[in-house]
Amino acid sequence: MIRFENITKKYGDTEIIKEINLEIKDSEFVVLIGPSGCGKTTCLKMINRLIEPTSGRIYINDKDISEMDVIELRRNIGYVIQQIGLFPHMTVRQNIELVPLLKKWPREKRAERVKELLDLVGMPPEKFMDRYPTELSGGQKQRIGVARALAADPDIILMDEPFSAIDPIARTQLQDELYELQQKLHKTIVFVTHDIDEALKLADRICIMKEGTVVQFDTPEAILRNPADDFVENLIGKKRIWKQPEYVMAGDIMITNPVKTLPSRTLAQAVEIMSESGVDSILVVDKENRLLGIVTAEDIRAGRDKAKKLEEIYTRNVFTVKPDDSILDVLRLMSQKNIGYVPVVDENNVLKGLITRSTFVNVLGGN
Repeated sequence: MIRFENITKKYGDTEIIKEINLEIKDSEFVVLIGPSGCGKTTCLKMINRLIEPTSGRIYINDKDISEMDVIELRRNIGYVIQQIGLFPHMTVRQNIELVPLLKKWPREKRAERVKELLDLVGMPPEKFMDRYPTELSGGQKQRIGVARALAADPDIILMDEPFSAIDPIARTQLQDELYELQQKLHKTIVFVTHDIDEALKLADRICIMKEGTVVQFDTPEAILRNPADDFVENLIGKKRIWKQPEYVMAGDIMITNPVKTLPSRTLAQAVEIMSESGVDSILVVDKENRLLGIVTAEDIRAGRDKAKKLEEIYTRNVFTVKPDDSILDVLRLMSQKNIGYVPVVDENNVLKGLITRSTFVNVLGGN
């Protein structure tokens, strides 16, 4: 775990970082994002003491890093930068094994680790191990940079805009590969970017910064659904949530006061309720607001000669969704079952809301 406690950084009278407090969990992928000069790279570099804070403390696994040997600290933290920083006079093998060599790993162990890592980043050892950086493409160099950061098997990896200088196609591929690597290795990754698409694609949590402060630190889903303020909303884009429909839940768009009634109501009363509300169906609930079923105007017309109360005719087998179900799942259910409505219920079958086809039209049209 990485913990910032009351961290500030000043250059003369200019305060770059202002009393930051945050915690990064073990094996978590955290992205720092914000406009240029907001302090994100400064925060990153404080973790391996490339920059020292003016005040406050940073802890790794409850150990104050200011009391650690700085060389040993850095050798136990992987570091990947935009410029990649491979040594041009060293081969790929020599670049990757540099930190293990400094840590006095035996030759056989180093050689095995180089091959393992080249396989891991999708670069066959027999083809690339003895090449020099000038013989590699930008994407290949960055893969070697990632492999080198992983060489000594550190728990923490720092990545400072590592893909920003790569062409868009290679960048997308590298993002996918990094995500897959994290699923396998479970490292603690702190990643700086200015690209909100990259942040949403990679992060477990996103730390949004502005003028040296943390504005919002939360999951991508929470930030998309509940931006902290106008700055965050403008950063992510006001309509972005509809470009990321997997983050939109049924509870976000449901009608929260659907027309409902008790099964003891007469058919005439139900017709009157529907008429007043301008709907052609009504949800049937018990006294605890648990969903029992639904009655449509067509059901009432079909049963009016032989039934007096809704309990005699309402449909009991109703497809439902939970508030935290994705709207993609809701749309899929409505399409597969050819239904125009879906009640939203909690784990106790208590009615929470209703989604109809017009709900999607109204919500999307208003955004």
